Amino acid sequence: MASMTPPSAKPHPYTIHQHGRTRVDPYFWLRERDNPEVLEYLKAENAYAAAVMAPTQPLQEQLVAEMRGRIREEDESVPERHGDHVYFTRTEAGQQYPAYYRRPVADPAAPAQLLLDLNVEARGRAFCKLGGWRVSDDGRWFAYLIDFAGDEAFTLIIVDLENGRALPERIENVYYGLEWAADNNTLFYTVIDDAHRPFRTFRHARGTDPTNDVLVHDESDPMFFVYVRRTRSRAYIVVVSFSGTTGEVRVIPADRPADLPIIVAARRHGIEVAFEHQGDRFLLLSNAGALNFRLLTAPATLTSPPEWREWIAHREDVLIESADGFRDHVVVVQRRNGLREVILHDTRTGSARAVNFPDAAYSVHIDESPEYAGGFVRIGYSSPAQPETVADIDLASGAWTIRKVDQIPSGHRAEDYVVERIEATAPDGARVPISLIYRRDALRPGGLPTLVTGYGAYGSNIEPGFFKNWLSLVDRGMLCAVAHVRGGSDLGRAWYDSGRLRHKRNTFDDFIACAEHLCAAGYADPSRLAALGVSAGGLLMGAVLTQRPDLWRTVVAKVPFVDVVSTMSDPSIPLTAIEWEQWGNPIESADEFSYMLSYSPYENLRPTAYPNLLLTAGLNDPRVQYWEPAKFCARLRELKTDSNKLVLKTNLAAGHAGASGRFDYLREVAHEWAFVLDTLGLADAEPRRSVADAA
Repeated sequence: MASMTPPSAKPHPYTIHQHGRTRVDPYFWLRERDNPEVLEYLKAENAYAAAVMAPTQPLQEQLVAEMRGRIREEDESVPERHGDHVYFTRTEAGQQYPAYYRRPVADPAAPAQLLLDLNVEARGRAFCKLGGWRVSDDGRWFAYLIDFAGDEAFTLIIVDLENGRALPERIENVYYGLEWAADNNTLFYTVIDDAHRPFRTFRHARGTDPTNDVLVHDESDPMFFVYVRRTRSRAYIVVVSFSGTTGEVRVIPADRPADLPIIVAARRHGIEVAFEHQGDRFLLLSNAGALNFRLLTAPATLTSPPEWREWIAHREDVLIESADGFRDHVVVVQRRNGLREVILHDTRTGSARAVNFPDAAYSVHIDESPEYAGGFVRIGYSSPAQPETVADIDLASGAWTIRKVDQIPSGHRAEDYVVERIEATAPDGARVPISLIYRRDALRPGGLPTLVTGYGAYGSNIEPGFFKNWLSLVDRGMLCAVAHVRGGSDLGRAWYDSGRLRHKRNTFDDFIACAEHLCAAGYADPSRLAALGVSAGGLLMGAVLTQRPDLWRTVVAKVPFVDVVSTMSDPSIPLTAIEWEQWGNPIESADEFSYMLSYSPYENLRPTAYPNLLLTAGLNDPRVQYWEPAKFCARLRELKTDSNKLVLKTNLAAGHAGASGRFDYLREVAHEWAFVLDTLGLADAEPRRSVADAA
């Protein structure tokens, strides 16, 4: 049995001089990936984590069985048409990964053709992830991106679907996104630099040596990423450069792939843009003079710079998130009062129609919907109590055609649960939305054991959708809540701007206010309050942990960004430079350095009592380096004055998203849920059955 004595990382003081201040970092050495002592420490923490969690192993197995019981193991996705074929994925019982297939449209009864089986690719490997795939217009050539390390540096492979053989050329260090031109021969892709920044787009001629590939765009500004896509109309290849706040768009006709890219939206600092093609015009979503964005149009010609004219004006209460072009329609996704709306604009008649959604709180997204002239847009829709529904929305009438509803083999009744959307008041008076779910038969005086989650960065939101794994907590009498804190775009672009840079502390204040409100309003039991966040949400966890250690009984911080000042001061670390527009640049600005220092979790640890804490890391993570949670754990072990649990679990074979297999991933979730249930005193709680089951 592994030792129950917590590991101890020996401090090696490292002095940092910055803006007239001197800081001593005793665990800076944990960044030394090739140092054997580092791996030894991570393995020791893993062994200690296993020992601490050993008593919960039966509970973990029960949780895995429950969550696996909610997965339809033998399943197929809704087919999507590309050219003369429909494409779909299939999962088999006991298999970790999907396989990719197609059938000819003209012969629906024909045997499915296997394109790629990730279970075969993953044999003998601890990790396997598909980063995307594209089929040439003639349906013969299948290009895909594969990653076996979890570091998101993909290998590009091309397969001849006539014989199933891969071409000899393989292209390494490719990032997400690849596109065929209309000639069925030319492939566009993007590669990453040493800082893991996608910075160059290349043009590859199928069957040739990749060393001869043509450079299409070289993004020299370290603040910018570059990616490539093709319009739904298939008419244009689009090369996009973007930072956190600025965008630039270049366009190449798909039928003339050797043409030089033409700039249709030049970069202007602080102006974000998104480009699409529809009919005889271009569409441009822009925040120039429009905080919540406006939609512009221009004739679809590349003979001169487009003359953009406003089509949908800016509105104070509506954030325009996207505009998708179809042959006769433009589908606009916008956000009002924290919820997404889908508006169907008929470009022939000028009329507009909103899609109706049945729930008061819900999540909806536009699926790939590759059929430009198909007359429908495909959506994914769910609510906290309703499983995912895939539906085709008729663009002319708004009518739904349900293509698939996610089946819960172990059973699920939406009416057994209560979904609410309430508000908390932040210290500065801001009203912060909270989405929550609990069992209808659970709420009682004194409140429920509660898990609150949040994110609050990059303008990204945790949508109030169906999280099937939450049911293992909710069915044991817990309440689960999402705090829609500033830094996301739930209430518009101003909500995002007021949670970044020198307003970042609003994110943390909002989350604390939400937790306190849940307790004061009788929803949450103050003595059994837990919090969970991932990545930038892990920063949120670190900040609320250090600011209010007394508030929480348990915190789970997954791949947490907790060493903010050190990371943002080192542009050699992957993704640092582009992040300066989110958090600030502590190298150039003494004020931004001081502000960041005021909340950076690693810098604000102190001798005091802390709640139970589970930290996770991925050794190959390019987004949040493994050493951030490792350093945080080592320093907290040195300073904490309590006997509460402190566990660090590092996946030594994966990256930011953890395990890649669908069942391996469940084991990671079960580990987290067991930690939460155990530390909240619910390890022996049995999940409640539905009213129908009980009857």
